[in-house]
Amino acid sequence: MRLGRLFSVLVCASALSASAADPAPSPRQGPRVIRAAEHGVGRLVPDVAFTDLDDRPGRFSDFRSSRLLVIAFTSTSCPVTQKYAPALARLAHEFSARDVAFLFVDPTASDSVADLRAVIRETSRRGRTVHDRDQRLATALGAQTTAEVFVLDAARTLLYRGALDDQYGLGYALDAPRTTYLRDALTAALAGQPVPIAATEAPGCTLDLPASPSATPSNAPAAITYHNRISRLIQQNCLECHRAGGVAPFSLATYDDVRSHAGMMRKQITRGAMPPWFAAPPAAGETSHWKNDRSLAAADHADFLAWLAGDKPLGDPADAPLPREFPDGWTIGRPDVVLEFPRAVSIPAEGVMPYQTIRVETKFTADQWIQAYEIHPGVRAVVHHVIVRVRPPGAGKRGEKDDERSGFFAAYVPGNSHATFPPGFGKLIPAGSTLTFQMHYTPNGRATTDRTQIALRFASAPPQHAIQVIGLANTKISIPPGAAHHPETTSITLPAAATLLSFIPHMHVRGQAARYEVVLPDGNRRTLLDVPAYDFNWQLQYQFAEPLTLPRGARLIYTAWYDNSTANPANPDATKTVLWGPQTFDEMMLGYVEYYLPDRPLAAVVR
Repeated sequence: MRLGRLFSVLVCASALSASAADPAPSPRQGPRVIRAAEHGVGRLVPDVAFTDLDDRPGRFSDFRSSRLLVIAFTSTSCPVTQKYAPALARLAHEFSARDVAFLFVDPTASDSVADLRAVIRETSRRGRTVHDRDQRLATALGAQTTAEVFVLDAARTLLYRGALDDQYGLGYALDAPRTTYLRDALTAALAGQPVPIAATEAPGCTLDLPASPSATPSNAPAAITYHNRISRLIQQNCLECHRAGGVAPFSLATYDDVRSHAGMMRKQITRGAMPPWFAAPPAAGETSHWKNDRSLAAADHADFLAWLAGDKPLGDPADAPLPREFPDGWTIGRPDVVLEFPRAVSIPAEGVMPYQTIRVETKFTADQWIQAYEIHPGVRAVVHHVIVRVRPPGAGKRGEKDDERSGFFAAYVPGNSHATFPPGFGKLIPAGSTLTFQMHYTPNGRATTDRTQIALRFASAPPQHAIQVIGLANTKISIPPGAAHHPETTSITLPAAATLLSFIPHMHVRGQAARYEVVLPDGNRRTLLDVPAYDFNWQLQYQFAEPLTLPRGARLIYTAWYDNSTANPANPDATKTVLWGPQTFDEMMLGYVEYYLPDRPLAAVVR
């Protein structure tokens, strides 16, 4: 049974009263994904001096000839890190052959040297060991626990911080890890790819660092320069689009590029328009709920604007990061099949193009479970976004309305072109299916043609869970002329427990704001995603850092607001009553939800 038939769709605008308290916190604590930008990931780590267990002096820069450096905090008196000692030693042995250096740091002053040497001997551990009695290294890195690991590249840029994996934590132990955070980070970094999860909590024995009370490494340079700070911020937040061949109108790849466009950068960062991210910030004291949160952390925002407003010092080239490489091939690895438009689409030099729908036959003779996909626009500079849907055999020539509500298979926006599903998860393309590509082209002053491709990597076996998508839609929307803040809403009641993975709100140029809420069976109402300033130019996907499971009977509510007034500069006609339609001068009210059903057998979900 597919999603649209499994969930009954109800149009409803009524509010339910909130009730019931949250359950008490669990005594068990495992790794939790946290926002990397708020915890120092991407920054230059200071070149701290140390003396190792063999009385040899050293610095972090001593490891610059290695591709990566792992700094692993340990303790012989912490039960969690005692359990991790063999696994750390195995990883050090495995990855040392791949030019990864390991530095083990024990920040517990009362741990004995004899015990430290015993662990090294018993595990045959490779790498240097430091007894960080004065916690100088722990303070410089802002380490939080004795179980935390840090990954640095050869330029001392922090790429990952967090747990080794999720096998051990406070109050629990597993037979084997389910998620191997450190291994995944090292594998991605060695392949020149972004680290998939760049920061987690690392349950262990908590450190007390009075000189560095925050979770952010105390490595802010005394003077912010292009080389020691700004270049890294641009690599993390701008280069995906602002580079040669990217979709942005100008490059920010060099210092001269940045100086030349400093005025516009300052304006867009101040407005919050760049980097593009439109979810409301988390409540005070909370971390972001979104794995792909693109907004600038508060410290990054302040440093960026301070440097742009000043004399923009270049700094010491020795502090520069390694160049960021963008692969010419497929980020997901070698695909099993690449599907391409059967014909080129002509894009004029100017004007506004209506959405284009291109159909591509898969010619699959058997059902295929997809482990990863990647979309490559033929001409990135004119492809604004892509939504790919699957039409199984027999779907017929269904109307656009049904097609929209059926969800999507894959999506592309600049900076989000691919997805690799975790082990045990996949998306199904039935045999004989057709893929439809909804293309939004933006003419850029030069006429061109486009033939977009999608690469697919097949799963070796059917997954445990099928990832599905539904579009929460109200096709009967009616937006009055001149309405400045008109709401429309719809909801679904879950007939089975569902685990939510992501949201994509979708409207057109009158779209103003969007919100997803849930009303639980006990009446408790919560906001899941609030987008107070929707921007049609960025069809962003909001991916949960920790998937959210909702029980049977929960009601998922999607509300969208529209500005059909003359104050909206993008409004084609403020005198018109606007109804549902596929083009930008029409409107849509769609709230995509990506999910899986944790309690249903795979066969029951996809039959």
